[in-house]
Amino acid sequence: MNEKNQKNELNSWKTLKSEVKFETPWIKVTKHDVINPAGNPAQYGVVNFKNIAIGILPLDKEFNTWIVGQWRYPLEQYSWEIIEGGGPHGIDPVESAKRELKEETGIIAEKYTELCRLHTSNSVTDEYGIIYLAQSLHFSESEPEESEDLTVKKVSFNKAYEMVMNGEITDSISMIAILKTKILIDKGLIEKI
Repeated sequence: MNEKNQKNELNSWKTLKSEVKFETPWIKVTKHDVINPAGNPAQYGVVNFKNIAIGILPLDKEFNTWIVGQWRYPLEQYSWEIIEGGGPHGIDPVESAKRELKEETGIIAEKYTELCRLHTSNSVTDEYGIIYLAQSLHFSESEPEESEDLTVKKVSFNKAYEMVMNGEITDSISMIAILKTKILIDKGLIEKI
């Protein structure tokens, strides 16, 4: 059985009608009239993202990293995070990671290692993300976008890990990147470069 047939066989939802309700350059919100798995009529709202979510955890040879703080409008609170942004579909995600790292911190990395791929909130969105570890770092001037009012902070990797564990970092992409990197460091699988 091919993958498409298997997906259709596992899908217990039936879409009757779909209508785009709202759209910006970054997202599209669609209302779907459906038959749910119990066989009843229902509505399902889905947020479609027009970019791939990109996360970058820079790590120097002393195992320091850089995090950014910014006000997150949807949360109405300040958030500490790894470097993140969007990468257009059809462009190599590593190129998007390089651009975001340079924009937000001024860091240029020679080595990128994919840490993982993830779905950010798959009950309401199709957003898909890729997280990279960036190493062999060089420094230049940052070039933030006009919508970014960022505070860039250099911290030891252990401090970033503590910030996850004590709830100072709550962003899901940041938490996944830091926790996976901690496991890899503890297993001796990340070189100091």
